[in-house]
Amino acid sequence: MKDYMQSNAQAIPADASVRDVVEHLLKWNVTGAPVVDQQRRVIGFVSEQDCIKDMLNSAFYAEDSDSVTRIMRRDVLSVTPDASILEIAETMLGNKPKNYPVVEHGKLVGLINRRQILQALTDNNGSYFSPRRGSPEFAVNSSDIQ
Repeated sequence: MKDYMQSNAQAIPADASVRDVVEHLLKWNVTGAPVVDQQRRVIGFVSEQDCIKDMLNSAFYAEDSDSVTRIMRRDVLSVTPDASILEIAETMLGNKPKNYPVVEHGKLVGLINRRQILQALTDNNGSYFSPRRGSPEFAVNSSDIQ
């Protein structure tokens, strides 16, 4: 798993405003990020969806942006650097988070998402993605494009 996680994961400081979070998510082109305290301990996770909800409420009521700690999810599922790719993939099934903070000794050391898990499964599942089987081909009829 260490080979696939983002070891330079961008984290949101606990004192950030939602406006700061939105700028961060857009700048780094990510759908969410862990929220950390000053010791880089994960205390929450904030997503684009959390921010959209807050921004709509702020616009409607003409209020300032909330603190990230007011909108973040506190029940964060995290993994360790030595976690099994298969276990993480199974955990991601269903209505589960798309991103998991990677925590070692209580501190954030990385982030892993579904795309990275999919890449790991592809790289390590030779029987399914064998050369004999060939690559899938996708075709689009130009008449289907409007």
